[in-house]
Amino acid sequence: MYPEDLKYHKEHTWVRVSGKKATVGITDYAQDALGDIVYIDLPETDTTIEANSELAEIESTKATSSVISPVSGTVIEVNDDLSESPEIINEEPYGKGWIAVIEIDDASEVDDLMEAADYAKHVEVEAK
Repeated sequence: MYPEDLKYHKEHTWVRVSGKKATVGITDYAQDALGDIVYIDLPETDTTIEANSELAEIESTKATSSVISPVSGTVIEVNDDLSESPEIINEEPYGKGWIAVIEIDDASEVDDLMEAADYAKHVEVEAK
């Protein structure tokens, strides 16, 4: 249900780490809860971001929600395809629906994130 190669933040973001780069997106649970995504306010490249702070803002037919960064660092790339087609997040939250790539400041922050099984339990508890 949740890809095993990712780490998860309690605010329903995921991170795929490769060296010092972390690709960030929202989980399938989050996109499903939001409903049809109609707009995303992407971060600017070269923006410094702190873990647990707003990375982006997503608007859906149901609500506007903050995307919380799971790690601290500098935004080095954003998914410009989402500006024209934000619904890609609904279609492929773990693939083409990624939001940004962050160059990680502190790799130990990744250790504080949840594995897929732990995130699945977190979602179960939250859904009750």
